[in-house]
Amino acid sequence: MKKISILSVLCAFALPAFGEESASLSGQYGEMDGNSKSQTMLSQKYSNPETRFPRGLQFGVGLSPTSGLNGFIGYNNKKFDSFWAKRFGIRFDFAGFSPIKNRVNQKVNNMIGNEGIEIEDDLKIENVAIDAKHYGAMVDFYPFGDTWFLGGWRLSGGYMFGNLQVSSDIHGKSVDNKIEFELNDVKYYYESDEMHAMASFDWKYSGPYVGTGFDLGLFWGIKIYMDAGVVFADKAAKVDLDVPLTDLKDGDGNSIADNDSLTTLFNENKNAQIDKVQKELDKYPYYPLVKLGFMYRF
Repeated sequence: MKKISILSVLCAFALPAFGEESASLSGQYGEMDGNSKSQTMLSQKYSNPETRFPRGLQFGVGLSPTSGLNGFIGYNNKKFDSFWAKRFGIRFDFAGFSPIKNRVNQKVNNMIGNEGIEIEDDLKIENVAIDAKHYGAMVDFYPFGDTWFLGGWRLSGGYMFGNLQVSSDIHGKSVDNKIEFELNDVKYYYESDEMHAMASFDWKYSGPYVGTGFDLGLFWGIKIYMDAGVVFADKAAKVDLDVPLTDLKDGDGNSIADNDSLTTLFNENKNAQIDKVQKELDKYPYYPLVKLGFMYRF
């Protein structure tokens, strides 16, 4: 009986202590479960498949009448919860005529035709060659975010570098063995039934770009994109004229090539004529960029 009494006393002290310890452990485990739940919720929030890379990655291919075959790679994800994050995107844009230059030049010259473009009675422009390229970076802003239809409209700004080159032959042909023309209001002529000269147009530009555009969804992430804007170039295009001196004479019939002073005077008149054209071009230091094509956004 004495042993049973001692055991009863020990149980009376031990059981409450064990109960408190169990409650404490239960509270701890309960608190750990709460943290686990919070961590799980955060993990689910920030691992949303709609915002996980490469979602938002985009690339496109199209055509530009002023730069050739256009392409870009960028990022814009309209599934972000942030008001601003879903409205901004970036693009690295590039274009060039090189892949399609031969085909484009052939089309242009087919449009001009065998007769060329007449600039004077015995002179015409023919064999036009065009080459161009540009590259730069842009930031896109979508004012309407992911709103249906309106969400595809954007405003764009960035910086562009590029070059446009156009050259053409100036062909003169006459049946009376005399081809006349004027430079800076001074008459010259070729004592020949045929002559060839060359005119060139070269525009190396760089500057801020401002434009607008849209991307219109079709299916499976494929969209149509369009851009239209201008580069505020630091300078306008430069023109040049290469005129051969062989068989060239002034209005009095003096050979230009055989007289240094007449050659110098001719070059002065040629440069003066070029300057007149250049002053008109200097009024338009804005390079237009228009692009249309297809894009894919993950």
